[in-house]
Amino acid sequence: MKKLVAILAALLSCLSLAVAIGIASESALKVFGNANMDNAIDGADIEFLQGIIDGKNKETELADANHDGKVDENDIAQIRLIIAGKETDLTIIDMANRTVMIPLPVDGVVLTHREQYEQLRAIKVPADVVLTAERQIQTMGEYEKYFAEYQDLPDVGSNSDPNIEAIIGLHPDLILMGSYGENSSQHSSSLSVFESAGIPVVYSHETDKNFADNIRMLGCIFGKTNEANDYVDWREDLIANIKEHLVKVPDENKQKVYVEWYGKYVTSNEEATHIKALGGRDIFGGEASGSINPEEIVKQNPDIVILIGGRGSGYITDNITELKKLRDEFINRKELQDVTAVKTGDVYAMSVYITGTGCCHGGRDFVQDAYFAKWLNPAYFEDFDPKTIHQEYLTRFQGLDWELDKHGVYVYHPVKHPKGN
Repeated sequence: MKKLVAILAALLSCLSLAVAIGIASESALKVFGNANMDNAIDGADIEFLQGIIDGKNKETELADANHDGKVDENDIAQIRLIIAGKETDLTIIDMANRTVMIPLPVDGVVLTHREQYEQLRAIKVPADVVLTAERQIQTMGEYEKYFAEYQDLPDVGSNSDPNIEAIIGLHPDLILMGSYGENSSQHSSSLSVFESAGIPVVYSHETDKNFADNIRMLGCIFGKTNEANDYVDWREDLIANIKEHLVKVPDENKQKVYVEWYGKYVTSNEEATHIKALGGRDIFGGEASGSINPEEIVKQNPDIVILIGGRGSGYITDNITELKKLRDEFINRKELQDVTAVKTGDVYAMSVYITGTGCCHGGRDFVQDAYFAKWLNPAYFEDFDPKTIHQEYLTRFQGLDWELDKHGVYVYHPVKHPKGN
């Protein structure tokens, strides 16, 4: 009986981790032609669609491949074109549950959110397909090097306040928008203007729950299905690896953790920190978010402290000064001198630019998770190297000539990460 309980506990732990750090449940690729409602459009959809036509299978939401209101042999022809990469249009259900028909190929796209640049780069969409630069990747120094290839493109504003006239004047084949700012008046009015001008608009944004769905959708739109699957598979293999390590951590070995998030005595909840999912015990139960009383930190007495910092870190600098200053300031707070983490030195500083909610990461959230998992459970992650994972992502999926041993400051601890990585 005890063995069964242990197995069930491990399975529940895996499920919790999967939800929290980005493994989406198996869901349908929301592209018309995905007749069997799985994650791909392939020969199985032709077989399933034929079964619908023959009355053997029940019609599904996405079976009408050419979106003409009926399911027939013409839909089989459309699926064959999609498989061959020769379709002239594609109908999808986007991340805002809108049905959109997109003429193909997309040779010019307007992006309105920072994360989209990183996602398209991850699936090998050529930079010259992108027509515009979202305002902040040109005005924030943090992005000058990371998004170097987009610095000379025209500025068309931001997702919540796009320059409508400039965008329409570029005659794009497609506009990608995100849900951020969706309720603003500028956003709503611009959406209707773009649609009236005959420009397809697709909502493309990712969350923990729909990351894979979003990337696969982009892969279909830009003819990069294989590249999208490669990227998604790599991420999910990585998260599965973390999960396999964490299953071995007994509850009694899980350390108490306090995360200070971008402000003195400010914290964030499990949705941002993933402490519980990554094998730790948040001293506030994963529920606190915002300002907290320092006396509570002393009372809860964390074993580990992680400090999230911003400007002066990440890809913009090779100098550890800002993250070191962040850690030193915390260590020297008089009111915290009796806290276990301060006494042992288990206080880490991390750049917000590799976190899951900071600065619209576009896909780098797993770097935060990899470091957190190792810091919280070092004895169980001896063979696990977050820096190697980060480097592979930059080289393989971002196509950057960027060596972490030489450039950037991402994490700091005077013994474990003295050089910032």
